Amino acid sequence: MTLQTNPSVLISGAGVGGPTLAYWLAEHGFRPTVVERAAGLRSSGNPVDVRGPAVEVVERMGVMERLREAATDVTAMSFVNGAGREVGRVGLQQAAGSGEVEVTRTDLAKILYEASRDSAEFLFDDTITSLTQDDDGVDVTFEKAAPRRFDLVIGADGLHSMTRRLAFGPEEQFVSHIGLYVATMHLNAPAENERDVVLYNAPGRLVSLHPVHGRTLAAFIFRSPAVEGFDPRDIAQHKRIVTDAYAGDGWRVPELLDRVRAADDLWLDSVSRVRLDGWSTGRVALLGDAASSVSLFGDGSTMAIAGAYTLAEELAATPDDPRSAFARYEARHRTLVGPKQSNVETAAALMVPATCTGIVVRNLATRLWPVAATAERLRDKIASRRRPAPAAA
Repeated sequence: MTLQTNPSVLISGAGVGGPTLAYWLAEHGFRPTVVERAAGLRSSGNPVDVRGPAVEVVERMGVMERLREAATDVTAMSFVNGAGREVGRVGLQQAAGSGEVEVTRTDLAKILYEASRDSAEFLFDDTITSLTQDDDGVDVTFEKAAPRRFDLVIGADGLHSMTRRLAFGPEEQFVSHIGLYVATMHLNAPAENERDVVLYNAPGRLVSLHPVHGRTLAAFIFRSPAVEGFDPRDIAQHKRIVTDAYAGDGWRVPELLDRVRAADDLWLDSVSRVRLDGWSTGRVALLGDAASSVSLFGDGSTMAIAGAYTLAEELAATPDDPRSAFARYEARHRTLVGPKQSNVETAAALMVPATCTGIVVRNLATRLWPVAATAERLRDKIASRRRPAPAAA
């Protein structure tokens, strides 16, 4: 099985991993095409971190300055009770010299797209409908575009990946709900405090108000069994789920639920773990959440950027043997995502305690979080040093 010179690669998904992969594949002489179901760039808009192994990748792409310009100014999380009184506080200053930044996922996706659009073809408002592969390539049909043949196909299309469904099997074989849902929406109102994320808990529920460039992003994270008949694109259903989950709660929740009912940009999805025995089959491979959805709190973007770089590097190392390249990529990247997948329940217990007692204990424990955060950054730094440094562009 060999590839032609300047092999063609179809990437499904123009979020974070897809444009990053397209950039690095083009740098290595591949011809990337990115297909995206949305009519344009889209995202939940929630803040995410670019940290650890992703920092050097984006620096090599020449976009770090733009990311810093787009970064949020948050320095702390403030936990409040029903009367609005602060009952816990955690500093969020990035480690000195780490290069880490927090940006909205919307800004991150836009900056990565703009870095890659001149070296890749982008097909918006379209999606893959079938994949048929043989030893020499993959025949792809689209919902709108004419059928085409590619040397390789990469699914970077998220938790509900169509690529994974077509090439590996039904979603329920690989995706498991871990008992939480997350909803986000912009309030279109000035932030009352541009430095603090304010968080309110009731048993099994959390509401946060996150300042982003002077405006406010609201998030709802709540414990719930899997919702029967859940549709990731049904905003009316999402409004019913959120308002039912938070009915009767205090603090500013009634006001925020009124905003939910009137919202036209509410986003809601399950917090799920994706696990597959292997991330590739023949000439098709998976990247980011499609392969290994990992985290509640922003690590997914870091892992997608790091994974995209690793995948491109391994394909460039053996362009005539993509199966071996996919295996090496998976072996390297699993060492990063494995611990993240294992820690989701711990993160959920800290951020969304199930009981009143759990909330009190968590609030008392917030004084220890800076120590834990420092330790995690150190682990990420050590892990990134174990990886070969990105080659100069």
